Amino acid sequence: MDIEFSLAMPRDAIGIPMVRRVVGDALRSLGVTEECVSDILLATSEACANAVRHGGPANRYEVMATIGNGRCELRVADEGEGLHMIPRQYPSAETENGRGILIMRAVVDDLSFDITPGRGTTVRLSKELDWDEDAIAHHLTLDRHLAGV
Repeated sequence: MDIEFSLAMPRDAIGIPMVRRVVGDALRSLGVTEECVSDILLATSEACANAVRHGGPANRYEVMATIGNGRCELRVADEGEGLHMIPRQYPSAETENGRGILIMRAVVDDLSFDITPGRGTTVRLSKELDWDEDAIAHHLTLDRHLAGV
């Protein structure tokens, strides 16, 4: 079972809750655990907030999701200037910004960036899904793996 969808969002913070709703509802409807959904939504919110903040001059950004083979992959693409440096450690407590990338790294299995200076950044988040015991999607994934053995 593979599910793919994309959202073209205005570069405005008001759209971030809508992205969270769509992604969260898709994962919950498949039977992903609430803890796993929360991790994915936290990382997605951070990536979207960065696109809203740094994605200009374009007035839109895109969120692309793929759920399949026991994983969720999200890509958040903007058309901003691109990242100049990836932080290696958390900034001091007095600093208001700069924690988003490190937060994303802490809650997903894989985080990568496709950066084209002056043309945009795509953030790729990937996480193995944890399933509720009675999740039908989990059983379908297991059946597919067993059928391939």
